[in-house]
Amino acid sequence: MSPAIIADRPTIRKPRELVRTSTARQYECGDARRAISLFGLRQGKRGAPMKAILVPTENNAAMPSALDTALLLAQKFGGAIEGFALRPAVADMVAMDPDAGLTMVAVKENDAEMVRQAEELFRAFMQRHSVRERLDGARGAGAAGAAGAAPSWTWLKSAPSGHDFVGSYGRVFDVIVLSRPEAEWQSPSMVTLESALFESGRPVVIAPPAAPRSFASNVLIAWNCSTEQARATAFAMPLLHLAERVTILTVEGATVPGPSGEEMARSLAINGIAAEPITMAAGKAGAGETILTRAAELGCDLVIKGAYTQSRLRQMIFGGTTRHILAHAKVPVLMAH
Repeated sequence: MSPAIIADRPTIRKPRELVRTSTARQYECGDARRAISLFGLRQGKRGAPMKAILVPTENNAAMPSALDTALLLAQKFGGAIEGFALRPAVADMVAMDPDAGLTMVAVKENDAEMVRQAEELFRAFMQRHSVRERLDGARGAGAAGAAGAAPSWTWLKSAPSGHDFVGSYGRVFDVIVLSRPEAEWQSPSMVTLESALFESGRPVVIAPPAAPRSFASNVLIAWNCSTEQARATAFAMPLLHLAERVTILTVEGATVPGPSGEEMARSLAINGIAAEPITMAAGKAGAGETILTRAAELGCDLVIKGAYTQSRLRQMIFGGTTRHILAHAKVPVLMAH
């Protein structure tokens, strides 16, 4: 068939194809920044990424920062925040202090008090920030409102005790938000984090000790070429589409065999996300410290990090990037395994 005949043939495109063609044409004209901005806005309006947000709640000093982080995330997508009371299983409470002489009645009363305090803290936060309660009774991933809607919240009263519930129930949410775990690797908060990371199949956002003022406008991807990092980056795509700046940081000597940061940047560009790849030497500082230092220098308000590229046991004994970032990050960290 001659080129003239092909040129004369009318082309019928669906609206979505027209959007993609328009975006591609803007790239060809050199207006990449405008094209990326339009693509990100459409992504935010289009659907339901990261709208169903689970926040396990307990009455402690770190909880307000976790709730603030969850609210900042919900405001990006008109998300629905669901809370429930996080507390040890009754059997675990007895096991923690078997010589205390507590009766089962006393243990259950203590459990009920923890539930009451957690719900009171959660409700007070939502009321203080004028977040509307969702009254439709829906829960889980289908509960998120329409795109662009104001954030909403609900409370799960029927949640059982035990930290493992986070991992199982979290499977029907887009993201789980937790406060930073305690340093001890066998602490209840670390058990909660590992349940979320290894059992839910969902990304986990770990809030810093102090409530963040912004979230995911300036993002650092801690690229180490691993499967875990690739998965964390994929989960974060809805946020990357809306970010104003994205940096891909590779620390020399702290990678596994795999695609380079430049190759990751090229993949993101195909998806309409402009990202700057940079490579740094760790020097005397470990990879974790290098990542956090660079994130602070760039003014980042989110770090994306694959969790436990090395085994948990090795990191517990020798230290590791995940462990350092968990202990020292001053900005929210999105992790996945």
